[in-house]
Amino acid sequence: MTRDDTSGIWQVAGDPSWHDGNHYYLYEIELYVPAYIGGSSGGIKTTQVTDPYALGLSANSERSFIVDLNDPATKPDGWDSVSLPAIEHPVDIAIYELHVRDFSVFDASTPATHRGKYLAFTHTDTAPMQHLLRLRDAGLTHVHLLPTYDIGSIPDIDPAAPDYSELQAAVAEDPASLVPQDEISAIAHDDAYNWGYDPWHYTVPQGSYATDPNGVARIREYRQMVKALAEQGLRVTKDIVYNHTFASGWHEQSVLDRVVPGYYYRLTDDGAVHTSTCCPNTATEHRMMEKLMLDSMETWAEQYRIGAFRFDLMGHHMKSHVLAAQERVQAIDPDLYIYGEGWNFGEVENNARGINATQFNMAGTGIGTFNDRLRDAARGGTPFDEDEALIDNKGVINDLYHDNSLNGEVDRVRVGIAANLAAYSFLRYSGEVLPGSHDGVGYAARPDDVITYVSKHDNQTLFDNNVYKLPIDTPMEERVRVQNLGISVTALSQGIPFFHGGVDMLRSKSLDRDSYNSGDWFNRLDFTYGQSGSEAFTNANNWAVGLPPAEKNAENWEVMEPLLRAVTAPETRHIERSHAHLQEMLQVRQSSELFRLRTAEDVKSRLSFHNTGPEQQPGLIAFTLSDNVPGLPQVDANWGSAIVLFNFSPEHREITLAAYEGDETVALHPVQVASDDPELGNAQFNAANATFAVPPRTTAVFVSHSEVNPAN
Repeated sequence: MTRDDTSGIWQVAGDPSWHDGNHYYLYEIELYVPAYIGGSSGGIKTTQVTDPYALGLSANSERSFIVDLNDPATKPDGWDSVSLPAIEHPVDIAIYELHVRDFSVFDASTPATHRGKYLAFTHTDTAPMQHLLRLRDAGLTHVHLLPTYDIGSIPDIDPAAPDYSELQAAVAEDPASLVPQDEISAIAHDDAYNWGYDPWHYTVPQGSYATDPNGVARIREYRQMVKALAEQGLRVTKDIVYNHTFASGWHEQSVLDRVVPGYYYRLTDDGAVHTSTCCPNTATEHRMMEKLMLDSMETWAEQYRIGAFRFDLMGHHMKSHVLAAQERVQAIDPDLYIYGEGWNFGEVENNARGINATQFNMAGTGIGTFNDRLRDAARGGTPFDEDEALIDNKGVINDLYHDNSLNGEVDRVRVGIAANLAAYSFLRYSGEVLPGSHDGVGYAARPDDVITYVSKHDNQTLFDNNVYKLPIDTPMEERVRVQNLGISVTALSQGIPFFHGGVDMLRSKSLDRDSYNSGDWFNRLDFTYGQSGSEAFTNANNWAVGLPPAEKNAENWEVMEPLLRAVTAPETRHIERSHAHLQEMLQVRQSSELFRLRTAEDVKSRLSFHNTGPEQQPGLIAFTLSDNVPGLPQVDANWGSAIVLFNFSPEHREITLAAYEGDETVALHPVQVASDDPELGNAQFNAANATFAVPPRTTAVFVSHSEVNPAN
């Protein structure tokens, strides 16, 4: 290779035959390594290293692969004409989060060689794909995949695996058995499972998810997956982790420090690499690290037709860099949406290294951030609760409402329903009219600034969270209703809804708080809803399959044991009801733009809360959405307004909305009229006294054809 003294670029002109699919390479670099670089004694070193800009790799990432992404061998048939589904506005998006292995690794209807692979998404007649397609028909737009770049913590070939029959036998004898966690933990660093937040090479698909990790297969099959989903009307969200790498220094899986030691990472005053992300933190405020990120994202958007990006720990990047990424990828696809974790911590906290991409700083950009305010208020407690706090800290969806002690949390959920807008004001439980920004809750400036969710891959699943919160003898039918309330709040809030894969299947991880490395056993999904008959499954939703791995859970085993032994697993019918409920809520959301308001002004003018203030009925959130607001255009050709009632209480509730007195056009939403939820028959409206009745633990949506403006 030769160096261009003007640009500083090292380059080589190769023979065209190098693109024949059989050529791999390493860089041999002689360089000065400071003594503070981890694993090195310092001095002049010669090293061999893979290419940080690699577009292909050999198995286990041992060598970079010379590949032209325009080579026909890298493309499935019809790739050049692939067109992604159009998105009229970001608030039309609805996201479902999945892991490639969770989706199909145990699914008998998926061809054996494609289980746990990209190609599982290409078979439309399988149980997992049929599940997705039902959600698509209801309004789902995006499939969010946990990391699928080259992952440092997953071997491409010969992964270890447990004896599932042994695990099955152990939990059949004791649902709180330690055998599964013992076996899974013993092979955790050598098996095929990890969430994948361990980037090794940013711009190459993970090899273990391909049928062959060598050559072009991983590239072609990734494209086949994207193409297949696009043809079914679904975009792929790529989970990206440019805030850290799996390794740094002189570690065998380090790349960047072996190219320019110390440059690509944030260093402490004594030369150590910052690790507030739990891994070596990159420094995207350094120009060439920013360039690597932007070039990589451009490649994924252009060459792989990625339909959205989700930034892991986005707050560890600078706002300007995320905005630059938005500009770069939207030049390729104007409908491509970016969202991420806007957490504010570590060495970048409070703009210590520049204005970072946190929730408050990203307001008004149309780049979404996850709303943890609504999440915590709805679920109860925080992700960091331990011991009895896991049980005692109730949330809005799972409290028994013996009193008004959760009124503050109910108000937090109201702010979230109003797109978490900082400027949205309403009457609080204190008796004051306060903006959403009060107490630092609301931070958004527009609806597409916020991602609404109650569960995702992090923390306990919603089902497991509710196992802690609800009385131990709560019937499964009631557990389903509580689960469905969480789904309802997510779907019917303004902003962009995000659903954890399996939330509509009562998904459990056997109370695992952090299943990042808990193997297929604790992360399984059964898209047959318990009808598979596979010995790999103990329960339909994976509940009570042993105490979860000690690494993240041992301190809470004492609390978990009686729950795992006492709470029974759901049956197929329970899962089917929850899956049907998510479909219904997506259908309601898609039925009117009132549920997907485009601007902050729309939300402030059209959305009105009722049953607020110090005298409110506990456990009831009621709001109306109006298409009859003077000065605003109509957005719904069918209805003049919608009335949404969330009854979180285990008791019947009624509310009078005087504006609807005598309105004979008010009726239950057609989607709910067709529902098989037996309680919805008790959701009623009396026009004579303008009183709405809503059953216990039920979401009821009514619509009116009249010109009533309920905001008056």
